Amino acid sequence: MAGAPKSNKRKSDAGATASSSKKTKTDDAAYASAKDHVKSILADPESFDIESDEANVRRVFVELAEYASSLEADVKSLVQESTKPSPPAKTPEKIESEADRLGNTIVSGIKKQMSWKPSCKTNSSKFVFDGFCPDPLVFGKVLGLDGPPKFKQKKIPRQEFEDFVGSIEGSARYNTLYISSSEVNVRYNADTGEFKVSGSYGITHG
Repeated sequence: MAGAPKSNKRKSDAGATASSSKKTKTDDAAYASAKDHVKSILADPESFDIESDEANVRRVFVELAEYASSLEADVKSLVQESTKPSPPAKTPEKIESEADRLGNTIVSGIKKQMSWKPSCKTNSSKFVFDGFCPDPLVFGKVLGLDGPPKFKQKKIPRQEFEDFVGSIEGSARYNTLYISSSEVNVRYNADTGEFKVSGSYGITHG
């Protein structure tokens, strides 16, 4: 749930949008003649022009038939999309399991950033962990909530944060490193699933 999916998702969406746009432009060009025929017929149903050449008449009928078939296919596609069953709701056990995994990922990600720096002596080294959780219920569960987060940004007391995700300790140069800030800053975007956890660390607890 953490990390790379962010960029992949955007690339996928961009590709789908480009493909859809290209298909629409191609369809518009392919059926432009048929659309013109429809407009002229509806504009003057009693006396619209009729081709005198049989081959041209057949061509017009074929264009109209292909256009009608295309519209029918579009309607079927829309109906199928609208009637797709929704994915089953996650059970409380499933949400709990995913929240545990996400909590472990957050702990691991912060620990990996706890390298020794001179600023560790003054408890002012910084960590910033970026992750991805598309399910607001799961992210809310990580933070001990009964539902999805209602905030976009929140400062959580350090001890409370560690109670939620687990104890966070690093080690470097014979020193144990801890989250030193009194609060951990948490940002969450429910629309994209992106989140950010940031704070300070050093040789003493916050």
